[in-house]
Amino acid sequence: MTFIGQLQRRALAIWIANLLAIATLVIGCIPPVRITPPPADASAEEVALSGAAVMIGAGDIARCGVTGDESTAAIVDSVLRADSVAKVEDAVFGLGDQVYESGTKREFELCWGGSWGDSTKRIMKKIRPTPGNHEYVSAGAGPYFKYFGARAGDPQKGYYAYDIAEWRVIVLNSEIPMNSLFSMEDRTAQEDWLRAEFKNRPRKCTVAYLHRPLFSSGYHGAQPGMHPLYSIMSGGGVDLVLTGHDHSYERFAPMNPAGMVDTVAGMTQIVVGTGGTDLRGFRTPLDRNSRYTIEGHHGVLKLTLGAGAWRSAFIDIGGRVWDRSGGACH
Repeated sequence: MTFIGQLQRRALAIWIANLLAIATLVIGCIPPVRITPPPADASAEEVALSGAAVMIGAGDIARCGVTGDESTAAIVDSVLRADSVAKVEDAVFGLGDQVYESGTKREFELCWGGSWGDSTKRIMKKIRPTPGNHEYVSAGAGPYFKYFGARAGDPQKGYYAYDIAEWRVIVLNSEIPMNSLFSMEDRTAQEDWLRAEFKNRPRKCTVAYLHRPLFSSGYHGAQPGMHPLYSIMSGGGVDLVLTGHDHSYERFAPMNPAGMVDTVAGMTQIVVGTGGTDLRGFRTPLDRNSRYTIEGHHGVLKLTLGAGAWRSAFIDIGGRVWDRSGGACH
């Protein structure tokens, strides 16, 4: 081979190498494909085909002598039955104040047992509750922990975590920072547990739920005592926070714990205290970051959880679907 031929061959090799390097850079810049889960009101068959999981529930639920709790229980049970046939992984969340007025053994047996706790329904097999202030009207929320057993976590704590599909679910006890029954050591223990949960977390997407909301335009309003827990959740990358306490529905823009909109790393908080007890209206004006409100309707929140995103919808007891929303995991 001549000297000129060697130069041409070397130039061709360099050109090919550069082309491959450019191609590698271009391919490396292509964002990964994240399969969006179907809308929250999609059929169980559609959810199954997508590989998503379902969570459904509400807070502020059972009271004897009313029918709202029985109606919301019927919605939840119908979703669970359809999911079972389609083989969709699912879970039920209870956002505190599961039964009124005082969380007694008799109220759980009669009021809760006549609606969400009905043995002919599938709810008790799937529910993972968190305690509210009404559970603690009874000493140490004893009847609550005895009724739900291991599904409610350690009776001395009331906080725990579990997995569903690609998601980590964190359940917090909002009475610990708010109720004088608990000590500073109890508060610190929950906060330390939460930090450790994020440090060792095996899942990318996270939903957390507790009873009292940091942000609310409802009757009880914002609960500043929740700020330390929200700060830790924000630092841990929580995507979605579900609460009850106010007997209405309200979805907020993604925010940081200071109440500033953050569309990159903010947490979306949804208040859904519409499970069956008496309903209440909103204060005026609404929180500046409130994005959707519903008052005067009992109903439940349904979530579809995908590998990198979530979808939500509020389903009222008349079968109407409100506030279809969603977001991507951080």
